[in-house]
Amino acid sequence: MGLFQAIKSKFISKQSTPTDYKVVQLTSVDSTNTYLRTYTPEEGEKMTIVIADYQTAGRGQGTNEWESENGKNLLFSVLVHPSRIPLRQQFLLAEAGALALKEVINQYVPEDITLKWPNDIYWKDKKLSGTLIETKLSGGHIKDFVLGVGLNVNQTDFKSDAPNPISLCGILGHEVDRETLLTEIVTAFRKYFNYIEHSEYDGISGLYHESLYRKKGFYQYKDQNGYFEGAIVEVEDDGHLVLRTREGMVNSYLFKEVEFVL
Repeated sequence: MGLFQAIKSKFISKQSTPTDYKVVQLTSVDSTNTYLRTYTPEEGEKMTIVIADYQTAGRGQGTNEWESENGKNLLFSVLVHPSRIPLRQQFLLAEAGALALKEVINQYVPEDITLKWPNDIYWKDKKLSGTLIETKLSGGHIKDFVLGVGLNVNQTDFKSDAPNPISLCGILGHEVDRETLLTEIVTAFRKYFNYIEHSEYDGISGLYHESLYRKKGFYQYKDQNGYFEGAIVEVEDDGHLVLRTREGMVNSYLFKEVEFVL
């Protein structure tokens, strides 16, 4: 049996038909997110998961690349088609994805796992997982939502100039079964997405805020005006990060408009 073949029967619930959820397993691909850009779901297909052992052009946010040793980590993208979430609250989908990852990782590492805005997973001050979010709109609604995840699982030697990578193996001192881990993550994401489909928004936003990296206290940040000390006030429904300076100034930032100084 291939590495992820068993997931097809593990994560699909008894209430789901075979066409509700589909798993596409790839040995190698440029990027699982890129693959889904031209993917056409079958009729009735609610969720598509594309998994790869290796990405030749793995992408992070913006122009960033994602380093991953072949066969060591989890590289996958989840495609869903939200039907009810208001456009102004689409960041809830990113929050749901981040919370699903955190919930599962906490089963392996119970302490010091946080969500660094907008949706990175951190262990202490080390980056464990990165997420690339892409949406497609149609008629003022969200047509497609793609959650692309790179989770460091069993890689221990990182060669890129990324400043602070860590893996589950690096934390735990032993390898983790990737198939089991992915099954747990997909199951958790389905749970949170189901909350959104039933308009149960408040719990997701509250959990996200409780899980934030540096959620309390003043820390160093950098924006277009230079370095400053700020404290997180909130993350707004549209994804803006609101910070308050020591002088009492309150500013709202889109992603890439402000940088955490580590």
